Amino acid sequence: MGLFTKDIKTMDDLFVHQLQDIYYAEKQLVKALPKMADKANNAQLKQGFLSHLDETRTHVQRLEQVFQMHGAQAQAVDCPAIDGIIEEAEEVAGEVEDKAVLDAALINAAQAAEHYEITRYGSLVAWAKQLGRNDCAAVLQTTLDEEKATDKKLTALAESTINLRATG
Repeated sequence: MGLFTKDIKTMDDLFVHQLQDIYYAEKQLVKALPKMADKANNAQLKQGFLSHLDETRTHVQRLEQVFQMHGAQAQAVDCPAIDGIIEEAEEVAGEVEDKAVLDAALINAAQAAEHYEITRYGSLVAWAKQLGRNDCAAVLQTTLDEEKATDKKLTALAESTINLRATG
């Protein structure tokens, strides 16, 4: 089901569709993060990916909770955006020989995924509030805050270590 589908008629339909979209994305990231950790050379980056894997599993559980709270079935819909981000990361990782540059590429891919998630969760929080679902909004806000924190950690690691090694 695409975003501009006839099945989305109300704001509630859109909210549920975006829940399904981010549910798919989180589940795909649960599969991708161990591969990214395996490819990472920097110990902090490797550990960061593994820590975020645990956090991402919690995000999946929270989404299942939001589906239940909202009276909707927890099901995923294909998300070409996250598939593209993951596919690009895998392609770039396969092409980069310099290990320091590879770590920079992996951070870039991780941040692309984080920014996608931040966008989705930000919209979901706002929509949940508009729909009078402050209970759902609170759960989603917790995940949004974690995604923003992860993005900041990745930026700090990139700027303090990874990018410096990659450039020189």
